[in-house]
Amino acid sequence: MRSVGAPRGTTVRASVGAGAAMLLVGTSTAVSATVADYPVLVGQALRYALAAAILLAVLRHRRPPRVRLTPRDVLLVAALAATGLAGFNLCLVEATRHAGPAMIGAVIGGVPVVLALAGPLLERRRPAPRTVTAAVVVALGTAVAAGLGSGSLTGLLLSVGALAGEVAFSLLAVPLLPKLGPLRVAAYPAALAAPLLLVAGLALDGPAALRLPTPGEAAAFVYLGAVVTAAAFFLWYDALGRLGADRAGLFAGLVPVGALLTTVVLGLGHVGTADVAGALVVGAGVVLGTTRRSDLPRPSGLSGPGSRQARPAGQPADARSARSPSR
Repeated sequence: MRSVGAPRGTTVRASVGAGAAMLLVGTSTAVSATVADYPVLVGQALRYALAAAILLAVLRHRRPPRVRLTPRDVLLVAALAATGLAGFNLCLVEATRHAGPAMIGAVIGGVPVVLALAGPLLERRRPAPRTVTAAVVVALGTAVAAGLGSGSLTGLLLSVGALAGEVAFSLLAVPLLPKLGPLRVAAYPAALAAPLLLVAGLALDGPAALRLPTPGEAAAFVYLGAVVTAAAFFLWYDALGRLGADRAGLFAGLVPVGALLTTVVLGLGHVGTADVAGALVVGAGVVLGTTRRSDLPRPSGLSGPGSRQARPAGQPADARSARSPSR
């Protein structure tokens, strides 16, 4: 379905929001290194619980009109929490036991291509050739920066599972955004994912996983929960509703760029030629896919009580993986 394109100002705002969200997710690489000794899944549960508390507090303060969740809405929220958050993290954590960070990063780097194809098809419109081409360029840039790496078949399959979770994080949100708006879509799945990850962490690591974080770890979890999760999720879902999954997905390629910038700013590691080249290729792909929009099909309009105005419709990850930031 085609509709009139959004005003340029709206598109620019959405692009800035999507880019900022993915750059923030990229910063989790360095921060996650400080909690590498903390039980991973329980740490993710803490992070999502904090993010949910922040987002729900903002909702309470803003007092948006009440919405009544249908059984379909509840199912979508639960599926988003189970696959896009809890499932993504489970697959990613297990993938690190069977494959290197480069392989995992290269597989998850295919997210823009999948969204460029699947997003429009789910909305019963044709994928835009320019967007698909741009997504391929972004994915290639991610592969250049991360390398192809190596690992077992199990590691590859788990990486594909993480890729599926990353895709579900966006696609399952699209039908929820018109009614719930970005704040609720960010808050509700995070609130559900926290207990899921806590149970998974206890099942994998036992009662020893329940320990108080050190002051340094606590500070890291506050950053991961407040900035990388609460702020980044809201920015991402706000942009997703304005740009559509296909064009918003291009900005997923900025995650390794955010990791690179954090490494440079904090002086935590060496920045190689491949890192810079990959970042430049990613940037070229994003520019290609978000400029000269006259040939791009637009998604149908989004509006609803959960958002402040009418909107056109439309990490990843383990602390031990240097190329797969936590989401």
